[in-house]
Amino acid sequence: MATMKDLDKLALAMPEATKDVEDGRPVYKVHGKMFCFHRSRRPDAVDPGTGERLDDVLAFRVADLGVKELLLSDARGIYFTTPHWDGYSAVLMRIPDLDRLDRDELRDLVEEAWLTRAQKRLAKAWLAERGVADEV
Repeated sequence: MATMKDLDKLALAMPEATKDVEDGRPVYKVHGKMFCFHRSRRPDAVDPGTGERLDDVLAFRVADLGVKELLLSDARGIYFTTPHWDGYSAVLMRIPDLDRLDRDELRDLVEEAWLTRAQKRLAKAWLAERGVADEV
Protein backbone atom coordinates (compact mmCIF):
# COMPACT_ATOMS: atom_id res chain seq x y z
CA MET A 1 0.00 0.00 0.00
CA ALA A 2 1.47 3.34 -1.09
CA THR A 3 1.06 6.68 0.68
CA MET A 4 1.72 10.37 0.09
CA LYS A 5 4.83 9.95 2.25
CA ASP A 6 6.01 7.28 -0.19
CA LEU A 7 5.29 9.59 -3.11
CA ASP A 8 7.34 12.33 -1.49
CA LYS A 9 10.29 10.02 -0.81
CA LEU A 10 10.23 8.45 -4.27
CA ALA A 11 9.91 11.74 -6.13
CA LEU A 12 12.68 13.43 -4.16
CA ALA A 13 14.95 10.40 -4.63
CA MET A 14 15.09 11.11 -8.35
CA PRO A 15 18.22 12.97 -9.50
CA GLU A 16 17.93 16.74 -9.34
CA ALA A 17 14.27 16.55 -8.33
CA THR A 18 12.86 19.37 -6.27
CA LYS A 19 9.66 19.93 -4.38
CA ASP A 20 7.71 23.16 -4.30
CA VAL A 21 4.64 23.62 -2.20
CA GLU A 22 1.94 25.68 -3.87
CA ASP A 23 -1.14 26.42 -1.78
CA GLY A 24 -0.15 23.56 0.53
CA ARG A 25 0.14 21.07 -2.34
CA PRO A 26 3.36 19.36 -3.42
CA VAL A 27 4.70 19.94 -6.92
CA TYR A 28 7.66 17.76 -7.94
CA LYS A 29 9.95 19.11 -10.65
CA VAL A 30 13.18 18.38 -12.42
CA HIS A 31 14.94 21.44 -13.89
CA GLY A 32 11.79 23.45 -13.35
CA LYS A 33 9.53 21.01 -15.22
CA MET A 34 6.69 19.39 -13.31
CA PHE A 35 6.56 15.61 -13.43
CA CYS A 36 4.04 14.98 -10.66
CA PHE A 37 1.82 17.29 -8.65
CA HIS A 38 -1.22 17.59 -6.41
CA ARG A 39 -3.80 19.57 -8.37
CA SER A 40 -5.86 22.36 -6.94
CA ARG A 41 -9.64 22.18 -7.16
CA ARG A 42 -10.51 22.45 -10.83
CA PRO A 43 -13.85 22.53 -12.63
CA ASP A 44 -12.86 19.56 -14.81
CA ALA A 45 -12.58 17.12 -11.87
CA VAL A 46 -15.72 16.85 -9.77
CA ASP A 47 -17.22 14.30 -7.43
CA PRO A 48 -19.95 12.57 -9.45
CA GLY A 49 -22.16 12.26 -6.37
CA THR A 50 -21.96 15.79 -5.03
CA GLY A 51 -20.74 17.87 -7.95
CA GLU A 52 -18.04 19.33 -5.67
CA ARG A 53 -14.62 19.98 -7.15
CA LEU A 54 -12.15 17.29 -6.10
CA ASP A 55 -9.39 18.40 -3.76
CA ASP A 56 -7.41 15.15 -3.81
CA VAL A 57 -6.21 14.70 -7.39
CA LEU A 58 -2.63 13.87 -8.35
CA ALA A 59 -1.30 14.29 -11.89
CA PHE A 60 1.56 12.21 -13.28
CA ARG A 61 3.28 12.70 -16.62
CA VAL A 62 3.58 9.53 -18.73
CA ALA A 63 5.76 8.69 -21.72
CA ASP A 64 3.08 8.96 -24.39
CA LEU A 65 -0.62 8.60 -25.12
CA GLY A 66 -0.25 4.82 -25.50
CA VAL A 67 0.98 4.52 -21.92
CA LYS A 68 -1.83 6.82 -20.82
CA GLU A 69 -4.42 4.56 -22.48
CA LEU A 70 -2.82 1.49 -20.94
CA LEU A 71 -3.05 2.99 -17.45
CA LEU A 72 -6.60 4.21 -18.04
CA SER A 73 -7.59 0.64 -18.98
CA ASP A 74 -6.34 -0.73 -15.63
CA ALA A 75 -9.24 -2.84 -14.31
CA ARG A 76 -8.90 -1.36 -10.83
CA GLY A 77 -10.10 2.01 -12.10
CA ILE A 78 -7.36 3.90 -10.26
CA TYR A 79 -6.37 6.21 -13.10
CA PHE A 80 -8.60 8.68 -14.89
CA THR A 81 -8.51 11.69 -17.13
CA THR A 82 -10.75 14.63 -17.97
CA PRO A 83 -11.39 16.51 -21.22
CA HIS A 84 -8.88 19.13 -20.04
CA TRP A 85 -6.16 16.47 -20.36
CA ASP A 86 -7.21 15.15 -23.80
CA GLY A 87 -4.15 14.79 -26.02
CA TYR A 88 -1.82 15.31 -23.07
CA SER A 89 0.49 12.53 -21.86
CA ALA A 90 -0.59 12.44 -18.23
CA VAL A 91 -2.92 10.52 -15.96
CA LEU A 92 -4.81 11.57 -12.87
CA MET A 93 -5.53 9.64 -9.71
CA ARG A 94 -7.14 10.44 -6.40
CA ILE A 95 -4.95 10.42 -3.29
CA PRO A 96 -7.13 7.81 -1.50
CA ASP A 97 -6.39 5.44 -4.41
CA LEU A 98 -2.69 5.45 -3.57
CA ASP A 99 -3.47 2.72 -1.05
CA ARG A 100 -4.59 0.53 -3.96
CA LEU A 101 -1.06 0.66 -5.40
CA ASP A 102 1.92 -1.12 -3.96
CA ARG A 103 5.09 0.89 -3.46
CA ASP A 104 6.75 -0.67 -6.53
CA GLU A 105 3.87 0.45 -8.77
CA LEU A 106 4.13 3.96 -7.39
CA ARG A 107 7.91 3.89 -7.92
CA ASP A 108 7.39 2.92 -11.58
CA LEU A 109 4.86 5.73 -12.03
CA VAL A 110 7.16 8.32 -10.43
CA GLU A 111 10.23 7.15 -12.33
CA GLU A 112 8.40 7.24 -15.66
CA ALA A 113 7.01 10.69 -14.87
CA TRP A 114 10.51 11.93 -14.01
CA LEU A 115 11.97 10.42 -17.20
CA THR A 116 9.47 12.37 -19.31
CA ARG A 117 10.71 15.69 -17.93
CA ALA A 118 14.39 15.15 -17.11
CA GLN A 119 17.06 16.44 -19.47
CA LYS A 120 18.16 13.70 -21.85
CA ARG A 121 21.71 13.71 -20.50
CA LEU A 122 20.46 13.20 -16.95
CA ALA A 123 17.89 10.57 -17.94
CA LYS A 124 20.45 8.59 -19.94
CA ALA A 125 22.92 8.63 -17.05
CA TRP A 126 20.22 7.51 -14.61
CA LEU A 127 19.14 4.66 -16.89
CA ALA A 128 22.76 3.61 -17.48
CA GLU A 129 23.35 3.39 -13.71
CA ARG A 130 20.54 0.85 -13.60
CA GLY A 131 21.75 -1.12 -16.60
CA VAL A 132 18.62 -0.21 -18.55
CA ALA A 133 18.83 0.23 -22.29
CA ASP A 134 18.55 3.80 -23.49
CA GLU A 135 14.82 4.58 -23.55
CA VAL A 136 15.13 8.36 -23.86
